[in-house]
Amino acid sequence: MKLHKQSSATHKRDEENAGQNSPYSSKTSKHPRSLPRSINYIVKEQRLLFILVGILIGSTFFILQPTLSRLGPQEVRPFPISIASHNQQFPKPFGVRTGRVPVGIGRRRLRIVVTGGSGFVGSHLVDKLIDRGDEVIVIDNFFTGRKDNLVHHFGNPRFELIRHDVVEPILLEVDQIYHLACPASPVHYKYNPVKTIISFTRSKFFGAKFLLTSTSEVYGDPLEHPQKETYWGNVNPIGERSCYDEGKRTAETLTMDYHRGAGVEVRIARIFNTYGPRMCLDDGRVVSNFVAQAIRKQPMTVYGDGKQTRSFQYVSDLVDGLVALMESEHVGPFNLGNPGEFTMLELAEVVKETIDSSATIEFRPNTADDPHMRKPDISKAKELLNWEPKVPLREGLPRMVSDFRNRILNEDEGKGH
Repeated sequence: MKLHKQSSATHKRDEENAGQNSPYSSKTSKHPRSLPRSINYIVKEQRLLFILVGILIGSTFFILQPTLSRLGPQEVRPFPISIASHNQQFPKPFGVRTGRVPVGIGRRRLRIVVTGGSGFVGSHLVDKLIDRGDEVIVIDNFFTGRKDNLVHHFGNPRFELIRHDVVEPILLEVDQIYHLACPASPVHYKYNPVKTIISFTRSKFFGAKFLLTSTSEVYGDPLEHPQKETYWGNVNPIGERSCYDEGKRTAETLTMDYHRGAGVEVRIARIFNTYGPRMCLDDGRVVSNFVAQAIRKQPMTVYGDGKQTRSFQYVSDLVDGLVALMESEHVGPFNLGNPGEFTMLELAEVVKETIDSSATIEFRPNTADDPHMRKPDISKAKELLNWEPKVPLREGLPRMVSDFRNRILNEDEGKGH
């Protein structure tokens, strides 16, 4: 009987112990339990260390990834622009998205449109913008521009060329617009005077900073000398040159209306006579005329008595001035030119010294509304933009002559085949 009771008690204790050791038991053991299997698995063989290192690497990637993505070609482009009809209502600028700039990055890469970018001045501007690391979109209908001026950028992922006429709408997202699209030589702007005016007045922009390249022609045949930006000019509104003169004046008016009426950030540059490589060989401008004629052994054509004066700036000086104006906080207008003043006869002598001392001069009747004097007062640009031209005529002209010689030689060889 006692043996049976003892056996029963022993059996009962075994059942209780079994219940306490069972993973499904709801009873809590009074003795400390060993670590669960999952934790024990992690702790053994330094697996915990590898997990912590993985978490650290993953966290670092997710922190840096948004910043790194902004450094590539698909960075944030806050300003959509449209070059469209001028009879639409003023657009409202879009909002601006900003992001962190990593330490060591000096400036954010900009996306910039250059209208007329395959032309003489435009192509040199594109060179500067590409060289400093920006993305550039050139819009041009090639009326006066040439693809050869930009061929060295083909294949560059930061360069894009669009064949398009700016009088028609186009929608792009950019930060800045340099508007150079208009024929600037008498031969070209007189060819289609109505379109010359339209190309000035049909530029429309949504939020992007807009720079209009105007001209010293807004001063007409000036009664003030030298010309300051405050001078309103002396222009014949119905003359042969008025499509260019008044077109630029109208463009300045509309640009300022957008600035005052819609809060668009604008800049206005008034460009004086500019020369350099890539000018059209036969565009009717005096420097290119004299250089091409002297190289071809033709008489240099002087209209009138040759005593009318002009000021000539080298193209790199102009490009530096345009960029300085765009990056400044000033609207303008600003005169961008070289104050060095030459008569047409003096210019002819410099060309003879540079190319051919035996070159001759041929006088012809003067053209209508040809200004007698033209010289910029650049004190405003010197003070507010810290800009002034650096290249004198006798230094810049040989660079242009070298370019013209090569192109005229290739032209003559092409005619020979």
